[in-house]
Amino acid sequence: MAGTARHDREMTLQAKKNLVTCTDPIEKLRLQCLARGSAGIKGLGRAFRIIDDDNSRSLDFKEFIKGLNDYGVMIDKSEAQNIFSVFDKDGNGSIDFDEFLITLRPPMSNARKEIIMQAFRKLDKTGDGIVTVEDLRGVYNAKNHPKYQNGEWTEDQVFRTFLDNFDSPYDKDGQITPEEFTNYYAGVSASIDTDVYFITMMKNAWKL
Repeated sequence: MAGTARHDREMTLQAKKNLVTCTDPIEKLRLQCLARGSAGIKGLGRAFRIIDDDNSRSLDFKEFIKGLNDYGVMIDKSEAQNIFSVFDKDGNGSIDFDEFLITLRPPMSNARKEIIMQAFRKLDKTGDGIVTVEDLRGVYNAKNHPKYQNGEWTEDQVFRTFLDNFDSPYDKDGQITPEEFTNYYAGVSASIDTDVYFITMMKNAWKL
């Protein structure tokens, strides 16, 4: 997965650079998330989930602002108001945060989405829509990992660290959903210009 780490760095740098000139509030928020790496958008989602006490999967403006602040996003109140009103389509004073996160993802072509889901399905050996350590056993070879080879880590530790790449930095549960996997690769995808290159990278990384 070395390619991914490199793309992550490139994307982070690119996002920070673009932030300097960006004026569109939604794009600015997207870039602030991407500047934290591929898991940045997913991390914001987790911050929102923590605030969503009643599990309604929606946020009012006060909760929205709190989520952004908790996640350390620098944004002034009028910009936040702008973003909020874009997502509050029916004007009822609350937004659906799943919809919000999907819109925040950098746009991807269907070809990219399809290859991401192919990789996910390959990892999800049990076919239950969640990737866990158990799923990885037959798919990902931990024995090639340098820390396994020098005896520092067990096979399970290698698997868990691998899963943590895709998990949110704030709430690692050792499980990956299709949504988390796609959010992660939407970040990687943002730093890769052509579909052909992205698809080749995915095929090589996951032996598809």
